[in-house]
Amino acid sequence: MEMSMVEVRGNLAEVINRVAYSGERVVLKRHSKGVVAMVSMEDLKLLEELEDRADVRAAQKARKEKGGVTLAQYRKKHGL
Repeated sequence: MEMSMVEVRGNLAEVINRVAYSGERVVLKRHSKGVVAMVSMEDLKLLEELEDRADVRAAQKARKEKGGVTLAQYRKKHGL
């Protein structure tokens, strides 16, 4: 569902209930463009889990790359 900021201001409690209890996702629009989304806590947890998995995959890939620099080498090179 999409709503303008003006619409949300007048119905905030209802919008929050729809998101929290019905699992609806609401995109808040300003000047006809989506600027923020309201999602349930369950959806947020899922998004964070997906981000964490992507971060782990990226870290595993980076560890396999050749030419890496250890933290000690980086500190020495940059005088830290």
